[in-house]
Amino acid sequence: MIMATTGNLMETQINKAFDAFGQILEKKEYPLEIRETGTVTYVGKGIARVNGLWNVKSEEMVLFSGSLPGLVFNLDHGEAGIILLDEDDDIKAGGEVQRTGKVIDVPVGKMLLGRVIDAVGRPLDNYGPVRTTHRQIIEREAPAIIDRSPVNIPLQTGIKVIDALIPIGRGQRELILGDRQTGKTTIALDTIINQKDKGVICVYCAIGQRSSSVAKLIADLRKNDVLDNTIIVVAAGESTPGMKYIAPYAATAMAEYFMYKGEDVLIVYDDLTNHARAYRELSLLLRRPPGREAFPGDIFYIHSRLLERSTHLKKELGGGSLTSLPIIETEAQNISAYIPTNLISITDGQIYLSPELAQKGIMPAVNVGRSVSRVGGKAQFPSYRMVASDLRLSYAQFEELERFARFSTRLDESTRKIIERGKRVREILKQPQFQPVPVSVQIVVLMAVVEGLLDKSPIELISAAESAISKEVTEKLPDVCQKIEKGEQLIDEDRYKIVSLARNVIAEKEEGI
Repeated sequence: MIMATTGNLMETQINKAFDAFGQILEKKEYPLEIRETGTVTYVGKGIARVNGLWNVKSEEMVLFSGSLPGLVFNLDHGEAGIILLDEDDDIKAGGEVQRTGKVIDVPVGKMLLGRVIDAVGRPLDNYGPVRTTHRQIIEREAPAIIDRSPVNIPLQTGIKVIDALIPIGRGQRELILGDRQTGKTTIALDTIINQKDKGVICVYCAIGQRSSSVAKLIADLRKNDVLDNTIIVVAAGESTPGMKYIAPYAATAMAEYFMYKGEDVLIVYDDLTNHARAYRELSLLLRRPPGREAFPGDIFYIHSRLLERSTHLKKELGGGSLTSLPIIETEAQNISAYIPTNLISITDGQIYLSPELAQKGIMPAVNVGRSVSRVGGKAQFPSYRMVASDLRLSYAQFEELERFARFSTRLDESTRKIIERGKRVREILKQPQFQPVPVSVQIVVLMAVVEGLLDKSPIELISAAESAISKEVTEKLPDVCQKIEKGEQLIDEDRYKIVSLARNVIAEKEEGI
């Protein structure tokens, strides 16, 4: 009798508990969540192969155990090839992989300015987490042709030989190529430094560079007080091939945020040689068919879809611009190699740096004959056009005649004059690092050379004469300098003032000798 009573009591308590639990469930909604998971069959050297993800899509992001991200690259029969974005130490065969249903995105916004981050937006500078309110996918379609405006606003680099002879416009894609140690990164760095107080936001993307080189570049930007206006995206040499592959796309997404806000942006890819090699490595590991030089067949497409995103938007879309300076390393001055020719055909011109000029100490070592800007004078101030055409012609003649002059000591008077003027043009175009030259000073100095004011001056006097001319013009002709800086057309009276002042300064310098 006692046991029956006890059993009835327990049953009553259990029923009350179930009723209470049922009431709680009725008050709350618990939506069903379907998760598709797969199993790792192979992992190594920056890639993984996975079975079981039957509905996974190309370029979808997946998560391995420990929330390690991966990017779906291959969709084979019954198997998916995945690029690893982190080290694979914690990923083992037989481990679980989970779909996310998303593509890779990165944080964007002004909070990134002054920060050093990796290709997925994680901080590398010990300044705390990156706090932004917006994210953007790294891959997006380039603006349509109808959404673009002509490239007609100059992007001043502060480098005389480039601004005068190979001008770059906002929205242009200008390739920088040359052998090792010829000054490719230096030109890009000087261009970033020259954007200080010009309203241009800069993004520097390091792909496969040594960490020490990136650290030095960051220190130089901080020293020149331009780091606060720059985003540094780093996929260092020790990073996985997957991080090197997505780095330029992630950096472009961060730059595009500002472009679509109506701002002007400069992005540097340093360099796309390492990017192409990382893509080749991933493709070979995932057994994609190799083509020329073992690169996969779509190697052209990965760079064209990246660089086509650089443009100048029309006013209805804000009028912003994205100017790109991709860098390529050549071997033994071979600009007709596979990757360099691909990039030359995609971009709007190239700046070729010659190792021969670098060895002679002529810096920047720009080979004017092999360099070209397909936008040209359309993105150049009118004052440059007064001197640039004559300057380029005389310099090209000088380079040709200088080669022939080595084989003969007997030169006619006109040839000798061309060679002497060319030597002074080359001396004027020399420029130390971290010393950008304002537009007004460039015009005045180049005009003095074109007018022949320095033809009889000793070579060793050229640098001192240049400094004196720039100082005098800035102090005594501020109205003319202001007109040049605003991009206004100079009249004959302005030109006469500049030439007269430069002639007097040169005469005083020569008398001092």
